[in-house]
Amino acid sequence: MKAKVHVTLKRGVLDPQGKAIEHALHTLGFAGVDNVRAGKVIELELKATDKDAARKEVEAMCSKLLANTVIEDYAIELA
Repeated sequence: MKAKVHVTLKRGVLDPQGKAIEHALHTLGFAGVDNVRAGKVIELELKATDKDAARKEVEAMCSKLLANTVIEDYAIELA
């Protein structure tokens, strides 16, 4: 089973990387872009075959290592 974890900064947390991307896009002529937020995607290959068990395992990975839950949100996709 494959899992994708999308990690982004929580709303209200300053995102300097997003601001830098937004500025660069404006410099390149893409004026219609606002409020850019940067994040990361982590792909995992899991041996689990049960979706509920896999989701619980990935949740534990996120809370222990993959995301700083004080300032980051995460979303999990299983396939």
